Amino acid sequence: MPNPSYVIISPVRNEAEHLGTTIRSVASQTIPPRAWVLVDDGSSDGTGRIIDEAASRVDWIKAVHRPDRGSRRAGSGVMEAFYDGYRLIEKDPWEFIAKLDGDLSFEADYFERCLRAFQGESRLGMGGGLVCTNVNGIIEEEFHDPVFHVRGPTKIYRRECWDAIGGLIQTPGWDTFDQIKANMLGWETRTFCDIKLVHLRPTGGAYGTWSNWTKNGLANYIVGYHPLFMVLKCLRRCFQKPYGVAALGLMAGFLRGYFKNIPQVQEADVIRYLRKQQMDCLSGRRSLWRTSSMRQLQPRA
Repeated sequence: MPNPSYVIISPVRNEAEHLGTTIRSVASQTIPPRAWVLVDDGSSDGTGRIIDEAASRVDWIKAVHRPDRGSRRAGSGVMEAFYDGYRLIEKDPWEFIAKLDGDLSFEADYFERCLRAFQGESRLGMGGGLVCTNVNGIIEEEFHDPVFHVRGPTKIYRRECWDAIGGLIQTPGWDTFDQIKANMLGWETRTFCDIKLVHLRPTGGAYGTWSNWTKNGLANYIVGYHPLFMVLKCLRRCFQKPYGVAALGLMAGFLRGYFKNIPQVQEADVIRYLRKQQMDCLSGRRSLWRTSSMRQLQPRA
């Protein structure tokens, strides 16, 4: 059978230190993408030059440059840049689309193995590799997330699933809302735990520790987390690094949404579904979290 066709979009800002590694990783893939759109989101370092050089060498790499807005904008800024790239390929005949960060390193068969994981599972709509970091020469999982959660740095969407969820919301929380809506519509989402890639800069490194956690807390508010689930999530975070900071930052960002009356997503059915799943999780009933845990324990063929 012919290899599945896929496209990649990478919004990047001030990634000159790591982008070359990511370009080499993609360029060496055993199944190359149909197109890779690198979107320079107003960088002030050499990112734009690196993108242009790559586009001049590889015919399926496309360069897009956006003006500098003056600062990073979590969620909305990334998605604005993503959609500037998406316009170049949305009408192309691709089967899968990937959102990929510009500070990742992975093996030459990364996309081949990911696409193979989709084969034979027609309801698997979203997937991605296990995001790891290099800690003193040891590759370790960056965060211990439930298997149904596919991390934002590497997300691959089956086209039918992409169309069903209506693409990505342009607010913080886009990388939670997409998979919750997909699950609600009957699609499966999964991290491929045996397919690893390395995050060259730890998550949130561009924002700072406190700002990163408050950003995540606000994202949880925007997508409609149940307040009780959020409280218990923060309590659990008290015992994980960075001790105290993560829990306080999450709650501060979450409460900021209420105090400032920031709009939540305008899809009440998705919020109801998410909150039911969260309450089912807390009460020990079948939920996305429990199903993920059971799948994680199953032996692989």
